[in-house]
Amino acid sequence: MGLRLCYAKRFGLVLALAGGLAPPLAPVAARTQAVFHPGRTSWGDPDFRATWTSDRVSQAGIPLERLAEQGERARLTDAEFARRVAAAAQSDERYEEDVDASGTVGLARWLRTTPFARRASLIVNPANGRLPPMTPQAQALFKAGRNSWIDGQPIDWVADLDTYDRCVARGVPAVILPWPQNNGVRVFQSPGWVVLQLEDTGPRVIPLRPESAWPAGVRTWGGQSRAHWEGDTLVIETGNIVTGDGASGDVHRHAASPITGRGHGVVPMGPRAHSVERLTMTAPGTMLYRVTYTDPGVFTAPWTAEVEWTRDDGYAMYEYACHEGNRVREWINASRAQRREDAAAAGGG
Repeated sequence: MGLRLCYAKRFGLVLALAGGLAPPLAPVAARTQAVFHPGRTSWGDPDFRATWTSDRVSQAGIPLERLAEQGERARLTDAEFARRVAAAAQSDERYEEDVDASGTVGLARWLRTTPFARRASLIVNPANGRLPPMTPQAQALFKAGRNSWIDGQPIDWVADLDTYDRCVARGVPAVILPWPQNNGVRVFQSPGWVVLQLEDTGPRVIPLRPESAWPAGVRTWGGQSRAHWEGDTLVIETGNIVTGDGASGDVHRHAASPITGRGHGVVPMGPRAHSVERLTMTAPGTMLYRVTYTDPGVFTAPWTAEVEWTRDDGYAMYEYACHEGNRVREWINASRAQRREDAAAAGGG
């Protein structure tokens, strides 16, 4: 939990759950960038094979949701952007951690060279850049959900932690949205297949050939993903995701949250949760990742987010050795110790 908190404070991770409805909004990138045609593989598909990362988006603090006072203004004003660049320049100057230095120094330069850097939020639909309201039932489950991101929540057993806390899984599409660390995505391709090797959780092996949908009762943490090409854009549709929430005392009824962030519970995952991801190269070194998430039992409308990936073939992807046993025991021990200290302080002892 300490490592998470350190990263969250450093990069200002804020994922507020609020918002309203709005008509569909065309991709911002489509209005600001010329069409780019990538090279082809030997079998004729657009060639996306490379290592990509959304680290810059995370490091710049571009939030999932827009500030309410920014309304439907999708891009920062000159003054707001100047503050973002100034913060990045300060980060460049003071960041000295050797293991990550090559991936963080130059953040201000990146901001000055990509149109994406002026985004007020990753969410582009609804037009206010905020998540749609949850249904009353989902809101109740959300408020009752438990995980390590909720300050002051007692942790006494695995039911008090979410699936990411326990190293089981991150949700869809949370697993691929920018995070304070481990944002690498390595793309492999072969005839009829695409593999997205995610630094955080492992590979997604996705067929490009026609494939029947699984029966409704067959579900996995990552769901069933099927892909096809629409011109130069790779389209991935995912359903059959494990259903549940973070409120149940039965840990077997828990599900991975589609959104993860400090100070929040677990957003439920309904039986009709479905995502459509679109990957489009916009230049030799950039990829636009666009995801539309629909879960009518949880959100009152679909929502869409966009992220710019940067190509970095020198990016080192290490084993993601998250281990459930030691993390759970550490959280339980720390929570109990904190409550003893709080009780002693309250009693004046």
